[in-house]
Amino acid sequence: MINKIKSLFINDEKHASYYSVDLHSHLIPGIDDGVKTMAESVECIKKLQSLGFKKLIITPHIMHGRYNNTSEVILKGLEEVKSELLAQNIDIQLQASSEYYLNEHFMELLEKKDILTFGKNYLLFEMSYALKPPYLESAIHEMKVAGYTPVLAHPERYLFMHKDMKMYESLKDMGVLFQVNMNSFGGYYSAPVKKVALKLLDAGYIDFLGSDTHKMSHLEHFSKNLQSKVVKKIFSKNKILNDELF
Repeated sequence: MINKIKSLFINDEKHASYYSVDLHSHLIPGIDDGVKTMAESVECIKKLQSLGFKKLIITPHIMHGRYNNTSEVILKGLEEVKSELLAQNIDIQLQASSEYYLNEHFMELLEKKDILTFGKNYLLFEMSYALKPPYLESAIHEMKVAGYTPVLAHPERYLFMHKDMKMYESLKDMGVLFQVNMNSFGGYYSAPVKKVALKLLDAGYIDFLGSDTHKMSHLEHFSKNLQSKVVKKIFSKNKILNDELF
């Protein structure tokens, strides 16, 4: 009887047992729509660590005209967060990449190869939620020619793609990897977004999972979703690459 009770507690503790690298978060304070202060950054990082994550790949926005970040700004911010964690004796791996908004400025950065990548030269990008960029296919081609593997951030959230699931198939055929937000499975963004996330799951189209943490309230939902039955289903139907990012 005691062993049975003990085994139940052991299973409950494994919130993030399926993977231990979180991709996609906004935890460098004050540079985009993510955390505003160092204290808030540390609080979120400690929460992710408590959920079992051992490495975080932080991805601030680079969106010219709104978040005018550069590689230098992001890397400097990363070092400041690392220094604070060291001072507080918090042992977790941090890496910085970026979530690049698909526009002319991004294409200029791509031409100069001024790109912060992660893993095997993976490049995380996003685009308008409402309208398909007219140069989407050509931009993907240019990323690949430049030696990068394009990773589309939260594909389930692009409303213009919801009407035609074949668009997702087309992107996969072009070699685009998909990073889906865990909170989408819990309906955090909307019911239609949840519906598409589940369709991508069933199709085996998910390559990376992300918390897309901007603030502590995101992590409260994220923690619940990590404990849901959907996690097992994700890993049974998809090849999730997060832990190859160590």
